[in-house]
Amino acid sequence: MEIQEEFEKTGNWLFRWRSYLPLALIPLFLLAMEKYHYLNNSEASDNLWELLCLFISFLGLGIRVWTVGHTPPRTSGRNTRAQIADTLNTTGIYSIVRHPLYLGNFLMIAGIVMFTRHLWLMLIYILLFALYYERIIFAEEAFLKRKFGQDFIDWANKTPAFIPKFKNYCPPANKFNWKKALKAEYNGFAALLLSMFALEVYGDWLIQHKIDLDLHWIVLSGIGILTWITVRFLKKYTRVLDITKR
Repeated sequence: MEIQEEFEKTGNWLFRWRSYLPLALIPLFLLAMEKYHYLNNSEASDNLWELLCLFISFLGLGIRVWTVGHTPPRTSGRNTRAQIADTLNTTGIYSIVRHPLYLGNFLMIAGIVMFTRHLWLMLIYILLFALYYERIIFAEEAFLKRKFGQDFIDWANKTPAFIPKFKNYCPPANKFNWKKALKAEYNGFAALLLSMFALEVYGDWLIQHKIDLDLHWIVLSGIGILTWITVRFLKKYTRVLDITKR
């Protein structure tokens, strides 16, 4: 088997299981948290660091929401069985970066990794992410090149794969669909907040040997849980979030 075919085959397999990448980090998180410490031994500095981590993670989530909300059906979805693309997205965020969803994933998890306050864990995460998504991107772009030919080549030649090129920005061709974005990203929103809340509680336990719940983390985790329950209910038992074709 040629190396290109091997890369694409591996990439398609990883694409199917891409949602489970964060689970591979759990043992490393537990190891890192054994030496958890407050930043500069200051509550104020620690709160600012947590705010920065939240900002980075929410920036990633925002990129995903923006991307999904502006894309047409059967593109940029959460399909796992095979690559799907009825059209080639080249406007909006896709005019400045070819893989905005993966950029969003990177930032979302990066904020959580930073929460542990360990540089070595961040470096390992960057390495694992690069190795994992390199094959996925290879497979995805091979599929797009076969399907869209020269249109894909022209777009790829002027649009970076991962680092946005803002001067290329072109307004999105589709209006923002908040229903599509909400249905696609509510799980990630809740998981982000609950992950950081769990790390905060676990870290306080390791340092103080007691559960010390800060009000802002109680509120944020409550928002995450309430959002998940509400959207889940609306999806399963109502038609409020049904998406009309655009």
